[in-house]
Amino acid sequence: MENALDENERKVTYAYFDHNATTAVDDAVLDAMLPYFQKEFGNPSSRHVHGRVARQAVNSAREQVADSVGVQPAQVVFTGGGSEANNLFIQGGAGYLKPTRVIVSAVEHPCVMRAAQELARNASRKWNLRRLTVDNLGRVNLADVGIAVTEQQPGLVSVMLANNETGVIQDVTAISEQARACGAWMHTDAVQAFGKIPVDFASLKVHAMTLSAHKIHGPKGAAALVIDKRLLLKPLIYGGGHEHGLRSGTENVPAIVGFGVACGLAKSRVAESAIRIAAMRARLEQGLVEMGAVIFGLGALRLPNTCYFALPGIEGDTLVVRLDKAGFAVASGAACSSVNPGQSHVLEAMGVDSALARCAVRVSLGGSNSPIQVENFLKALTSVTEELKRMNMVTL
Repeated sequence: MENALDENERKVTYAYFDHNATTAVDDAVLDAMLPYFQKEFGNPSSRHVHGRVARQAVNSAREQVADSVGVQPAQVVFTGGGSEANNLFIQGGAGYLKPTRVIVSAVEHPCVMRAAQELARNASRKWNLRRLTVDNLGRVNLADVGIAVTEQQPGLVSVMLANNETGVIQDVTAISEQARACGAWMHTDAVQAFGKIPVDFASLKVHAMTLSAHKIHGPKGAAALVIDKRLLLKPLIYGGGHEHGLRSGTENVPAIVGFGVACGLAKSRVAESAIRIAAMRARLEQGLVEMGAVIFGLGALRLPNTCYFALPGIEGDTLVVRLDKAGFAVASGAACSSVNPGQSHVLEAMGVDSALARCAVRVSLGGSNSPIQVENFLKALTSVTEELKRMNMVTL
């Protein structure tokens, strides 16, 4: 009975503040997905009625995803995740282009950074890697973009729209204009940005863009690479020629259906939710500053939900564990990088002192959060930090 009581209490009091890592599937998304697990279980490539129903579901989802970012359905290529979509652009683009330079920002997600590193590491492919520098707020230095695209002909450029750790929004349109003027193919990882700010493919002036379902209350296992119709990519996966020949394999119909519904919901909710969540973030950061916290990226244009902070002298990993026990889910960095613990490469690129970087904690708010949860978080954080400081004084 005691364990059951503890579990019930956790359901009531626990607050999820880690929406940049993943989000809960929306009820409407789940309802749309359920028929395609059992009743409408057909393979979209089959010609009988079950297959035709599944194919129509995939086509409808493709239309929903396309509409959410202002493109044609034929420009949407479904993949199994954002990491796969990013790799499809970098590795697939390199498969068609003459070997030259691949340019990424120093604060990219590891699935972009490591794909570019691997491309440059393979001597037989003859690509070289150039990282764009960022300022102390985490913004890509546009002057360095100009240098990078003129000192050697670039083939591929990838700069994320918004950083998953700091929430800092990059001027992708300005970067795209410089890259395209030099003949490069331009890509942006918009996984963190979409659903939190309006995202329009044409306005960004990119050749390709990555979206992911599980960041917008859709299911894990569904994502998309949105591409310019003229872009030629070499597939990563060969087989039956699914997804316009770019991603073979039987489509994950339930996940794709959920992705489509989630995109429609994200587009309809983004304006209203951004205002409400930004207000909560403002109150959170007011309280953090009063506690002496350093907020990374403060002063730059950021996603309305993201706060990446440090309380000097208190290690982030320790704080995350203590806050979890106090009823709050936060992160000490990027969830996708948790298998390789260490200092954040994002903070390192920003020139943050390593001792302060080890204190970093990320709060990423979502639609399920409330102002009272923010107030309770600040109270819990105050209590936890005071306790940790007392413990440090005793050990000294």
